[in-house]
Order: sequence, then structure tokens, then C-alpha cells
Amino acid sequence: MEITKQLRGETVELKIQGRVDGYWADHLAAAVDQEIRQGFHNVQLDLSEVAFLSSAGIGTLVRLYKDLKSIQGSFALSNCSRSVLKVLQLSKLEEILVAKVAGVPSTRDAILVEAPTAPRKIERPNAIYEIYALAPEATLDCHQIGEPGLLETCGFNKEHCRTLQFSDSTFAIGLGALGDDFEDCKRRFGEFIVAGGAVAYLPTDGSNVPDFLLAHGASSPEVQVCYGVACHGANQQPFRSLVRFEAKIGIPMTLTSVLESCLDLAESEQIGVVMIAEASGLIGAALRRSPISAADGQSPFEFPRIRDWVSFVAEPAHANRVALVTGIAVRGESNTLAPFVRPFPTTSGAPLAGHFHAAAFSYRPVQRGQIDLKASIKTLFEGQALEGLLHLFTDDRTISGAGDSEFLRGACWMAPISTRTAEGASA
Repeated sequence: MEITKQLRGETVELKIQGRVDGYWADHLAAAVDQEIRQGFHNVQLDLSEVAFLSSAGIGTLVRLYKDLKSIQGSFALSNCSRSVLKVLQLSKLEEILVAKVAGVPSTRDAILVEAPTAPRKIERPNAIYEIYALAPEATLDCHQIGEPGLLETCGFNKEHCRTLQFSDSTFAIGLGALGDDFEDCKRRFGEFIVAGGAVAYLPTDGSNVPDFLLAHGASSPEVQVCYGVACHGANQQPFRSLVRFEAKIGIPMTLTSVLESCLDLAESEQIGVVMIAEASGLIGAALRRSPISAADGQSPFEFPRIRDWVSFVAEPAHANRVALVTGIAVRGESNTLAPFVRPFPTTSGAPLAGHFHAAAFSYRPVQRGQIDLKASIKTLFEGQALEGLLHLFTDDRTISGAGDSEFLRGACWMAPISTRTAEGASA
């Protein structure tokens, strides 16, 4: 099989030569998936020189059509050979897959890529941003749960554990577990992330397999929480804006640069952020052991004991995956949030601090345009494999540092933090 690529505006056309059968169908799918990873969500296939199309090939074409439709993209066939067109007609797929006009997406597909509202666009040296207004006056209440300082000595015990439910309009991060009570969870407490009615966490019982729960109907998942930060809005729409970003010329953007841009766009020094993005690599760490009271009273984070307690990524992890990232960012001083945030080194030298967790999923292109957070998160958890969970940070050591988490494109829901409560009320 030979594949030739040609750009037609925002559409990429791939001309296929050869057979699309059981052997070559995967090769074709990989080529289209690569274009989607490069940011092309409007794809056409020129099949004028395809001599044979099998049922396996049809299955691949239908899968590609569904994948692109699910992210508000378009997929169509053009210039079909006589044998290909005959197979499509017999399969009753001509109306769905074949473009009405050669080289031009059909009206059906054009509707799919039309944005619900016109965004404000901003171009910067390293990225292009699209800003969608959601609720112009929205602000977030930030509730601080528990004592993060107890982590230094692994001093958590039963009296520090809370059973909390988080509504689907709340997002949160911290240390916790899924289970009935403290006794059930005491050997499994690890990093957790909450957003859009979903809870994911990484158990520290040695399994190293992340687990999750989704909200069903009016019920919200329960989490046993040692400490954390939870943000929610006063109204049903807690976010002020949706910010879409895409790196220029394929050079990934760092988490720090995305956060600085979000702070600028929000015109605030403290923001809460939920992001779904295509990751080039994540930098962070995860607990290897539950932070319940240490028997000898020594800090588990002193060298060399830290190697038994924390797993650090030596190089960017979860490359070419989709990440759900949640947390808070603070620029300047914040006495109230200080115990919950850590510095993020910046090239500008401006003080930036934050606390972010990331859940990594198998790859799925992030839908373009204005999208719904809850629906997008549900699609991630129900349709993709949850592969890992990390506490994100910047490793800026001169020689051996792994750097910062990087992303190619994504969507950030954000709002300024207006109030902060020292102890976690009901979320």
C-alpha cells in the first residue's frame, strides 16, 4: 500500500494505492490516526486507485468515521474506484462515507465541525488560544481539607480521615482512597483526582493499578480523604471560560506556560483549572506506600528512605496519551493556600505556585471547539483505559532534571478563586 498526503485548507487528503484488506487495513488506520494526532480532524481518503476493499477494510473505515464524528471532525471518501463503490453500495454505506462532492466535505460533515459560538482568538509566540465565554461572573470557592503538613511525617490516622462526596460541579485533588472507611482504606491511600462526577485514585497497596468511580444519577462517589483541595462554583456552571490551546509547529507547550497563559486570560492571581489535553509527556511522582503513621516517627521523605516511599518519573511518562489535569495555580503570595501549593519555576522569574494531579488515559483525540466538561470526562472514563495517575511538578535540576509536563493541544476550563475556606465543608 502507498499513501500520498495532500493538504486542502483544513482538510488532509490521503490518496491510497493498493488493497484495503485485512492485512493493510491496520496500516491505513495507523496513517489516519497519525494525522489526527497531528491535529487534523477533517480527513478524506482518495480511493480511486484502490483495487479491492474487504469487510475488514470496511470495518476500519466505519471506525475512523465514528472516531472523527465523536470529536466534531469529518471523515469522507472521495474518487472511489468502481470496485470500492460497488462494495460500499452493497454494504449500504455509500450515503454515510462517500463525499457528495469530490474533495469537499458533505453538508452533513460540515455541520459537525461548526462551532456553537465564535471564540475570541489570541496568538502568542508558542501557541494559539481560543477563548469561549461560559459564565462571565463565575468564581470558585476553594475548600481546604485536612492538614497537608502531616504528609511530611506520614502522620495521618483515623481522626484525620473524612468521608466526602463531591458533586459533578466540583473538582478536587489530594490524598485519599475509594472504600467504606478508614480501616478499609488505611493501606491504600494515594493521590486522587475528582472532576465532572468522576473520581480516580492510585492505590498504594502494591498493585499500582489506578481505580475509579463514576457518578450515577443523583448519587456521587464517596471518597475517604486524608487531605485535599476542593473547588466549586455557586452556580451550575462553575467556570468562567473554556480556553482551547494548540502548540505552534508541533513544539509542545509546558504545563507552566499553559498555567501562566490561563492566569493572564482570567485576569486573576488565583485560578482553579480542569484540563483535558493531548500529552507529549508528564513529569511527576506518586506515593508507593500509604501515608498512615510511620512506626519510627522518621520522615519518609529524607534520603535514602524516600526511594521506598515515592516513585518519581525519570523521564516524561505517558507520552502520546490524553491527560485529565486538575488543580489550582497561584501567582504571587497566597498565605491561605500556601500549605497546599509548591513552586513552579518560570522562565520569566515571576513567582508561580500550584498543586496539580493528572490521570493518564489511552489516546483519544481531544474534540475541537466548545465542548462540555462532564460529557468529555464521561467519554474518557467509559471509552478509554485509565493508565496512571501522578502528582505533577517541574523537575528543573540542571543536569538530570526531567523538565516539565508538556502538551500539544487541549481544553482548559477555568475560573478565578474568590473565597478560600480553611476546613473542607461539604463539597
